[in-house]
Amino acid sequence: MTSEPVIIVGGGQSGMAAARAALTAGLRPVVLQAGGEPVGSWPDYYDSLTLFSPARYSALPGMPFDGDPDRFPRRDEVTAYLRRYAQTLDVDIRTRTRVMAVHPGPGGGYLVRTDTGDEVAASGVVAASGSFGNPYLPTLSGQDDYAGDLRHVARYRRPEAYAGKRVIVVGAGNSAVQVAYEIAAHARVMLATREPVRFLPQRLAGRDLHHWLRVTGADHLPRRALSRLVRHATVLDTGVYRDAIASGLLSRRDMFTAFTPDGVVWADGTAEPVDAVIFATGYRPDLAYLRPLGALDHGAPRQVGGISTTRPGLVYLGLEFQRSFASNTLRGVGRDAAYVMTALAAQVSGRPRQGRQRKAGLASHAGSRVRG
Repeated sequence: MTSEPVIIVGGGQSGMAAARAALTAGLRPVVLQAGGEPVGSWPDYYDSLTLFSPARYSALPGMPFDGDPDRFPRRDEVTAYLRRYAQTLDVDIRTRTRVMAVHPGPGGGYLVRTDTGDEVAASGVVAASGSFGNPYLPTLSGQDDYAGDLRHVARYRRPEAYAGKRVIVVGAGNSAVQVAYEIAAHARVMLATREPVRFLPQRLAGRDLHHWLRVTGADHLPRRALSRLVRHATVLDTGVYRDAIASGLLSRRDMFTAFTPDGVVWADGTAEPVDAVIFATGYRPDLAYLRPLGALDHGAPRQVGGISTTRPGLVYLGLEFQRSFASNTLRGVGRDAAYVMTALAAQVSGRPRQGRQRKAGLASHAGSRVRG
């Protein structure tokens, strides 16, 4: 086995799951996390963000959530959980270390360059950087001239800032409906979607949906196998959101077609003034640092099941539907981590040792450490 470490890019839920699985696979992981703590992007989500799976189904391998297993953990609980999880790992975690580029190593493997100008040789790379840093914001006619508050939900925090305003939330998924619902207590809110919002019951036959996903094995099935179930049901709901739309607390219209300087133009040609537009339109993988490897296709990773199809020793974690319906969730990423790290260990086994790491500050450190 090569003595060079495996570099894990990202210190959130995917990075922590990767680090644990790397140890199990006999690898020496080093986690590089851009932020100040190994908690990924969780502190940057909106204040009220709540998991859609109960605590008993939302843990990473080896450490359950504390407290009531049937509660739905909120953003700050997840952040604290990841902080504790990192402390249980005998892994070198380097915070405030942003990876800028990954290049092929001169003797095989990789050279990982950081924002400080440091460079570290690696036998393999795990791209576990998530997608929060790459929000998808559609471009519509007149958008640059719109004078209102236009943002992606990645930059939304709390509803009070919209008190008394006219707000449009674009999207028909969980985040869009959750955000629109909480803003509706303070403002006039319209959901703009391409199709009617469809719901999936949070509870079935007296049990949470995730119980049934677990006992039936559906959580392990690939996306295609679940398409009939989830194709027209995008929002998990106890009935609160459905009732809000039915009662008129939340209104919905077909997606608008353009912006005006003070509002939007709806599909029927009607113009309406709007103070703020929030796009809850999802994210794309945040993988620009892999461009020097030729591992991307228009920003999307060339991979199957999280294994690069272009570069041996390169794997991915936390991609949406990477191997199953739950791949980019706390409850699902651990299974994917075990799979890709086993494959990575096989790929790097026996690879010749590369050149020495450059800059003494990046020499390997034994033991469990979180360093700023």
